[in-house]
Amino acid sequence: MVDVDRDDAETPEGTGAPANLLLRMEGIVKHFPGAKALDGVDLDVLPGEVHCLLGQNGAGKSTLIKVLSGAHQPTSGRILLDDAEIAIPHPVAALNHGIATIYQELDVVDGLTVAENIYLGHELDRGGFTQRRAATRRARDLLRRLGHPEISPHTEVGQLSAAGKQIVSMARALSHDARVIVMDEPSAVLDSGEVENLFRVVEGLTAQGVAVVYISHRLEEIRRIGDRITVLKDGRTVGRNLAVAATPTKELIKLMTGRTVEFAFPERPGVPDDAPVVLEVSDLALGSTFSDVSLEVRAGEIVGLAGLVGSGRSEILETIYGARRATSGHVRVGGRALRPGSVPAAVAANIGLAPEERKSQGLLLDEPVFKNITLSTFARTAKGGWLDERAERRAASEQAVALDLRPPQVGRAIRTLSGGNQQKALLARWLVHGCEVLLLDEPTRGVDVGARSEIYALVRSLADAGTAVVVVSSEIPEVLGLADQVLVVSEGQVVHRGPAQDIDEHAVLDLVMEGSAA
Repeated sequence: MVDVDRDDAETPEGTGAPANLLLRMEGIVKHFPGAKALDGVDLDVLPGEVHCLLGQNGAGKSTLIKVLSGAHQPTSGRILLDDAEIAIPHPVAALNHGIATIYQELDVVDGLTVAENIYLGHELDRGGFTQRRAATRRARDLLRRLGHPEISPHTEVGQLSAAGKQIVSMARALSHDARVIVMDEPSAVLDSGEVENLFRVVEGLTAQGVAVVYISHRLEEIRRIGDRITVLKDGRTVGRNLAVAATPTKELIKLMTGRTVEFAFPERPGVPDDAPVVLEVSDLALGSTFSDVSLEVRAGEIVGLAGLVGSGRSEILETIYGARRATSGHVRVGGRALRPGSVPAAVAANIGLAPEERKSQGLLLDEPVFKNITLSTFARTAKGGWLDERAERRAASEQAVALDLRPPQVGRAIRTLSGGNQQKALLARWLVHGCEVLLLDEPTRGVDVGARSEIYALVRSLADAGTAVVVVSSEIPEVLGLADQVLVVSEGQVVHRGPAQDIDEHAVLDLVMEGSAA
């Protein structure tokens, strides 16, 4: 394996570039003011294959697919379809070429029906009149093609699950006669059963000759669904056309990070028996969502909540934080009861929340990094009733250095940071605040391998410093590896609690599927 840290490192080749290429992106360069996002990236895609695009956050994956989808124009390089060079000046041109992109944040309209979403922007009409019956008939055919005839074209999309909305997005792509479908982190909002269904849909598409470019941070998914891999690092192609079956995981990680990263969680030093209880939750309930939830978290302890999507895990955190008003039960911090349904009261009690949907719920995307970091501590940096921007920048810069925020410039808009670095900035907010209790909902969702290790180490270091941490994750190994104590939640009920080392992944799955220890 080559040393991928060297500027003159050769790109490891896999199966090479076969003659029957459907799509080729060749030498793609993309400059933004003050930054080069892509520096000569190559991507070869065959008809009927699942081509996996790997790389850390900030490696250039998002920029590359935006070039392919027509959202960005390349500074140089070319795109070939069926060996002929094409121009993609805007997203409509990409669709006209049969290239469709399904982003992680699904672009469906909840208030419209399934059929209306599928043909949104290219409605079927004749003589200026929309052909609703034809759209319904074709939508039904597309849903059958995707193996989901149970989804009615007349259903409002807002009534569908995340998995159902994803199927609607795929049907929209097929309605454009897509030959290449790009899927950006398609499993991020799905539970394990829905992921298996996603794989069946992808296999059905590729059997029909459709090529799928699949972007995921979950290497086990790549093993399950992928054919070949292209790896990006720092805007360059560092691994090209690698056969999934023939490329060891350690080599993929080294290509992505430039170093060997072990899937090891920080050591659990153990919580002293005399450590005080910082957070106490007693008989907490939220309507029919969850009930009778009780837990204690001591200073320096990490408690993990494991369960399927929709089990009530996230709602438990939001209710503790006051974003939802409990219907019964109590929350105490340091022995003092919190006013239910009051976020200001939780913040005043030094509780912090890093929500699952960090972009929509946790961050001000158009504001600079330093504003996002100091959001909960404006009063501390104010002078005479006015915000002291220098003090804000200074406090944020200290955390940016401490957390190895990349890039470290705190004046840039936070939306320009990768997912992993946005998550670091969100954690930095509560470090500046000085939280006694930190609630983490899916802290590594959409975060690459290298940044995951850094976030794990950061969470453990916070606990070692005395912070009480509650973490929710859909990835059971993450909960078991990071937490000291684990609560398993099924259908709004805690069905197990105990030390993390006393339960394994299979036992957790049995509990969440069956709903009881029996």
